[in-house]
Amino acid sequence: MSDENLQQRIEDAIRDPKNLGEMQGADAVGTVGSADCGDMLRMWVKFKEQDGKKIIDRATFQTFGCETAIAVASVATELIAGKTVDEALSMSGSDLSAPLGPLPPMKIHCAQLVEGALRSALAPEQAAMPVEQTLQAPAQAPSLFDQFGAATEKKVKVVLENKPKD
Repeated sequence: MSDENLQQRIEDAIRDPKNLGEMQGADAVGTVGSADCGDMLRMWVKFKEQDGKKIIDRATFQTFGCETAIAVASVATELIAGKTVDEALSMSGSDLSAPLGPLPPMKIHCAQLVEGALRSALAPEQAAMPVEQTLQAPAQAPSLFDQFGAATEKKVKVVLENKPKD
């Protein structure tokens, strides 16, 4: 598959993103990323009971990230609908981005961001990526914009030592 085909699929997903936005009454919310570097993604998940199993009814997302992150999140929310928690958790970032085609190495982190947000929502104790915040009460969650704006400045102190030469 050519880079041109990938770019076209990403543009199509951006033009009409699926499941974009906050979900009221979500059963689970996961947030992953860092306001300091700029990539953040939040995913909301709603469950339903079907044939005696708890399955994902629908998922939505918000992100501060590149076009590829938006595209991957859009297709991933469609892929996980109808799956059990275990089935969704078994999906890798490349599984979640598969409808777009293979991502170039510099964009794989976008799929990992989506995978991390999904894991943060469905199994916060096992989240594979650093989680800014795992939310137990989704209705009280600060918006992703509020969280992004609350990034704190980090200071680093560098100490140079002069060691005598032997």
